[in-house]
Amino acid sequence: MANDLRHVVSDAPRVMVVDGSKLVRKLIGDTLLRELPGTEVIGCAGIAEAREILARGAVDLVTTALVLPDGDGLALARSVREAQGQAYVPVIVVSGNAQEALESRAFTEDVTDYFDKSLGHGALAAFIRGYVQPAPIEGARVLYVEDSRVVAVATKRMLERQNMQVLHVLSVEDALEHLHRFRGRTDGDVGADLVLSDVYLKGILNGHDLLAQIRTAFGYGKRRLPMVMMTGDDNRDNQASLLRDGANDLVLKPIEERLLVTKVLFQLRLAKLPEPGKG
Repeated sequence: MANDLRHVVSDAPRVMVVDGSKLVRKLIGDTLLRELPGTEVIGCAGIAEAREILARGAVDLVTTALVLPDGDGLALARSVREAQGQAYVPVIVVSGNAQEALESRAFTEDVTDYFDKSLGHGALAAFIRGYVQPAPIEGARVLYVEDSRVVAVATKRMLERQNMQVLHVLSVEDALEHLHRFRGRTDGDVGADLVLSDVYLKGILNGHDLLAQIRTAFGYGKRRLPMVMMTGDDNRDNQASLLRDGANDLVLKPIEERLLVTKVLFQLRLAKLPEPGKG
């Protein structure tokens, strides 16, 4: 049975949606109400209004635009963190410029995650649901590259608790050998549903090399074979380079179980959704 990893533990979560556009607030609110019956959606046009809401009581999750009429989403995220009892509330930036901001490492530690609006409303619903009700994807196959056996045992257990099948290998060379065995199959099976890899490995090749091979030599895009990279490197330029070169997402070490599972499940679900404009 999967662990209960819900960020929102209330049966009737209070979700604050902050955006200068009344239409956007309604679209996000409608998505939440449809996907999570019983949710109380609190719409706010900006930071001042959001601060008033926070002063009156706790909320369970916050979505915010990056640009607000009276400031930006990063300032709002700080306000959420400063409000009493709000330190661990997920703050999700919903923006058409989210990917660009992520790649420039413009986000601060106050922001839990981001969502790029260009992915569409179906993906947004899956994303938000992933934070409040992360449901397992039975049998999802994760190819996991990590040369520390101690770290690997702990991380593998986190994923297996969500009923994922984890193939752990110690090196990029081993991962590439596995993927080569599936190359060119007529059924489209590429050998895994997602690759999770540490960046810094002891072998000749590192995680960045694996990313380059999968995206360039194999030609697998982000939907065909999602890649989540794990790194203990807090250098923002290095993090940005991974995202520019095709990583779907990053997870910083030390690994926080809820965040890892949420990100992996979201990428697995996103890979199964039709791309915007294609149905």
